[in-house]
Amino acid sequence: MACWLFLFIAGQAWAGVLTKAELARHFPAPLMVGDKETDLPVWPLFKQNATATELVGYVFESVDLAPIPGFSGVPVNLLIAINPQGSFLDVAVLSQHEPVFLDGLGVAPLFQFVQQYKGLSLKQSIAIGAKTKRAPDATHADIDGVSKATASVRIINQSVLASALKVSRKKLGFAQGRDPDQIARIRMDVLQKLDVAQMLQQGLIGHVRLRNKDVEALFADGPGAGLDAEATRDPDGMFIELYLAYVSVPSVGRNLLTERSWNKLRNRLDEGDHAMLVMSRGRYSVLGDDFVRGTVPERLLLKQDGLPIDMRDLDLELSLADASLLPTEHIAVLRIISQAGLDAASPLAFSLPITRSKGIVYPERIARNVDFSYRLPADLYVAPQGDDATWRGTWQSRKAELLILLAGLALLTGALAWQKRLVRDGRQFVWFRRLFLLFTIAFIGYYAQGQLSIVNLTGAIQALLAGRSLGFFLFDPMTVLLWAFVLISLFLWGRGTFCGWLCPFGALQELTGKLGQWLRVPQWKIKPRLDGRLKWIKYALLAVILASSIFSSQVTDKLVELEPFKTAITLNFVRAWPFVSYAAALLLLSSVSYKFFCRYLCPFGAALALLGRVRLFNWIPRRKECGTPCQTCRHRCEYHAIAPSGQVDYAECFQCMDCVVIHASDEKCAPLMLDIKRARSIPIARAMAEGSSNAA
Repeated sequence: MACWLFLFIAGQAWAGVLTKAELARHFPAPLMVGDKETDLPVWPLFKQNATATELVGYVFESVDLAPIPGFSGVPVNLLIAINPQGSFLDVAVLSQHEPVFLDGLGVAPLFQFVQQYKGLSLKQSIAIGAKTKRAPDATHADIDGVSKATASVRIINQSVLASALKVSRKKLGFAQGRDPDQIARIRMDVLQKLDVAQMLQQGLIGHVRLRNKDVEALFADGPGAGLDAEATRDPDGMFIELYLAYVSVPSVGRNLLTERSWNKLRNRLDEGDHAMLVMSRGRYSVLGDDFVRGTVPERLLLKQDGLPIDMRDLDLELSLADASLLPTEHIAVLRIISQAGLDAASPLAFSLPITRSKGIVYPERIARNVDFSYRLPADLYVAPQGDDATWRGTWQSRKAELLILLAGLALLTGALAWQKRLVRDGRQFVWFRRLFLLFTIAFIGYYAQGQLSIVNLTGAIQALLAGRSLGFFLFDPMTVLLWAFVLISLFLWGRGTFCGWLCPFGALQELTGKLGQWLRVPQWKIKPRLDGRLKWIKYALLAVILASSIFSSQVTDKLVELEPFKTAITLNFVRAWPFVSYAAALLLLSSVSYKFFCRYLCPFGAALALLGRVRLFNWIPRRKECGTPCQTCRHRCEYHAIAPSGQVDYAECFQCMDCVVIHASDEKCAPLMLDIKRARSIPIARAMAEGSSNAA
């Protein structure tokens, strides 16, 4: 508990850093800074107007509302002020750790970049580094990027827009005053089997078709009329045929993509992110000839409730399961980050801007928009209910799975609490354990995706250090429920309850190990001294991973791949070959060295072993003869968790309970067998006395 308290306190230093007094210096008279709001971390700005006090706007820190990690793993913190109309009053850099601005270009280009937001509006689609810069109007604005810092300024732009959108929705009445935290969530547990024709018919794949004459009609009676020679020559020719699909929705993505592509897409999206698959053919492409992968396309815009929302190319190649009815000439996957606040229950307003140029030296640009809407059916998302937090809908939608998990945990709790009954019959115990491990692999692991991981710890640390809440865990109820049980079991029995019973990959390793023994595969017998040294590796890995989570999330993302859980369980081995080879190698190694990864390499197991030292009970029964002289349990323990003295090392115990079965068996426990034999024997002196008495 002490370490969690420390992390929480330390995490606050990465939250908003400004005080009311500091803001007052930044916004001097005639402006006045009000008290910080209680429902959202913003300060109101007022101005005295004659006898009335007028609201000028709101000022806030981006890290409080949209802490989007930069290249260093730490979010850029920006001071942002917007007025009641949604225009930017000011944007300034408070802190940043971007390498390109620290060691390369310096901070001056960054300061110049953020100054461009002043005067722009949230209602404009803000584009960075457009090839041809247009004069800003009510719907769009182009700002200059920073050469050699393209990715960093995009992240900063997302931070500015996402945090400002949240304030505008909550405080300014934008989006009909919808609470930005009260948004619908995609139902990841719903999968309707549909083919492409059915998805087109139901509107799950949007379709827009424009011929040259349709586009020419948009520019008729204006300065752009007749400027497209090809449209005039071939009016019936195809200008663009566009298909758009909400591909992060399982009923769309899993039907539209191959299984490998679906898993690849899910691996690139964070919790709460959305993805749109855009497919087109014709002479006009959504991407354009000069489109740079990884950027925001200028030829397809998205708005919701009148507010622009950025869609960024994922630079991801995906394969369609059935391409017979869909174009494959131009395909892109566009990501919408969770911080944008996209509401899956509200219509998505897409716009296809078409621009023509008139003149040569200083050409006049004439633009027309083709608008179309996309809306998900209600059965594919969970709508927020009243004032309930959005995560409650997720819990409601997974009620059946949670009840099954609760039943399994209750069964396990009862079995471990009344272990004497459980081990009374060794053969029945073996079958109980095998069946429960199969339940762990099949249901907890592959079906419910309940594999706990070191990522849970690093994610919590990074959130706390960034000043964010841990509320994102609530959107994964299986993880929350398992964590609650594991934390309780750590106090009762130690780390072995999770590692020995509830870890899907651990269960997979155990069954692989048992299979290797059954097939008589030669086993690698590790000597006790080497075993003791190897067990320290997992603690070293844990220390490195936790340290990296404090200093660099990018390094952490690479280090956590030491765990094969994502590859073997989450993605079901559908991944790039190095990851699959690594996970498969660990399983093969387990067949010759029992649960090698769990015993020596698992950083998550190391964390649980440390937390398990607060265990309340030494629950494994011992006799005075255990260790002196009996060594049966020690030799039978495949984890080397029993010392020659008979003492159990609970930090290395996986709660397989083989020693408990031996302790209860009058056929396996040497001291018990000896006691039974003594009870059945008749002492010689007593036998002679009884014989003499009978003779008399």
